[in-house]
Formats: sequence, C-alpha cells, structure tokens
Amino acid sequence: MQTTAEARPTVLARPSRSADAAAVDAQAGPAPRDRPLKAALQDDIALRHLDIAESVARSFAVSGPEAADIRQVAYLGLIKAVQRFDPSRGIAFASFAVPTISGEIKRYLRDSCWVVRPPREVQDLRTEIARTAPALAQRLGREPTARELALELGRPEGRVLEAQACSSSLRPVSLDAPVEGRAWADTLASDTWGAERSDDLISLRGAVNELSGSEKELLYRRYFMEQTQQGIGDDLRMSQMQVSRALARILVKLQKRLLGAPVAEAEHPVRSGIA
Repeated sequence: MQTTAEARPTVLARPSRSADAAAVDAQAGPAPRDRPLKAALQDDIALRHLDIAESVARSFAVSGPEAADIRQVAYLGLIKAVQRFDPSRGIAFASFAVPTISGEIKRYLRDSCWVVRPPREVQDLRTEIARTAPALAQRLGREPTARELALELGRPEGRVLEAQACSSSLRPVSLDAPVEGRAWADTLASDTWGAERSDDLISLRGAVNELSGSEKELLYRRYFMEQTQQGIGDDLRMSQMQVSRALARILVKLQKRLLGAPVAEAEHPVRSGIA
C-alpha cells in the first residue's frame, strides 16, 4: 500500500524567467490585449495626417500615371512614420513624418522608377529643380532658364542641364508612340516605296548624265557637298548671282527633260571657271 507522500503527484517547480527573456518581451511590444487599441490609435493618427503625405508627394512634381504611385508610396511612408514615432523624444509628429515620407519616396524613385538610372547626385538635383522651378517662374513671370536655376540653386549650369535632360530616363518614350499622328514604323523606308520611286530615279539619272561637266559640277557642289552659292562662286571664280542663275537654268533643263519637253542646248550656257 502506497503512503500518502508516494500517492501525491510530483509537483515540478516552474523555472524562473531570466533577465534576457524579460528584455525580449519588453521589446516585443504591448501585450496581445493592448495591440488592437494601439493599431486603432495608429490608424487614427495616419488618417488625420493624410494631408502631410499628399503635400510631400506633390513636392516631387511627378505628373501622369506615376503621380498616383507616388501618392501611394507617401501613404506607406506615413504609416511607417506613425509606427516608428516616439513621443517621449519631444519632437512634433509632423517634423518626424515629413523626412520619413520623403525618404520613402526617394527610395522608390531611385530603385523602381528609372529605366536608365542616372547617378544619385543627378537624381537629387532633378528633384531640387522640380521644387524650385515653379516658385522661380512665379517670381520671374516666365519659365526660368538653366542659368537662372543654376544661380538660384548654387550649382553649375552644366549640372542643371544634365539633371533636366535625365527626365527622359525616368520614362523613355516608347518607339511605338505616335509622332504627329504617325507610328514610328510608318516613317521607315520600305520596299514598296523603293519600287514606286525607282522609275523616277532612273529617269533623273539619265537626265543628269546628259548635262555638261560644268553643270554636273555645280549640282554636285550645291546639293551633295552642300556648299553655299557664295562658296561655289569663290571656288569657280563666279559671282554669287552667276551661280544662282546657272543653278536655276540647270534645274529647268532637268525638269524639261524629265517631262519630255525639247531643250535648246545653246540656251544660256553655263559660264564658269571649269567650263
């Protein structure tokens, strides 16, 4: 028969909690029963300060579809600011939230938006220009030049121009985007175009071959070398007026030959230093 002491179940002593475990629990946040209240308070603070997030988002001067994305990132930054805010430090919430939201947007633009990513310094300068340009334009009554922006920001003019040009790297225009109502592919040469123009090119080549050497020289200098009439005259010892009239006669002669009209060979011969 078992004694009373043997019949009782053995009661194990509960181990004492260490100081390290208590410190971990303290950093883990409020007790589970307090978490819904804390979440509700954070939601209320975030809702009452949405205007701060929207104001910071607008300061980045992003337009188009990207503006909505920037606004959403600003809201995310506001939520992070609410979660990290410590009122015991004596800092106003707005003073803490603005740099937090701004940093979140900058990280988003730097990591997610640039198709061709410029250097960090150029990105930051572009943001400064976007913020400064509207106020400067209102003060000047017109859009500021790159030089005026450079003086306002205390930066070299070349850097300002580089930052302004990098905007195209943020969202490059698609090659399929229409230009003046035409798609880019429509501006390319095609076999159809060559077939349609081949007869004209053959006829023009035949008409040019019938010109004299001096006439071919004038055409070559003017329309292939793109010399000015005065430059041609200086090289061929002719006046600018003589070059102009000679070119006009040559073009008329080519037109008549292409149209099948008779051309008088003795009509206004070209006089030049190479004739």
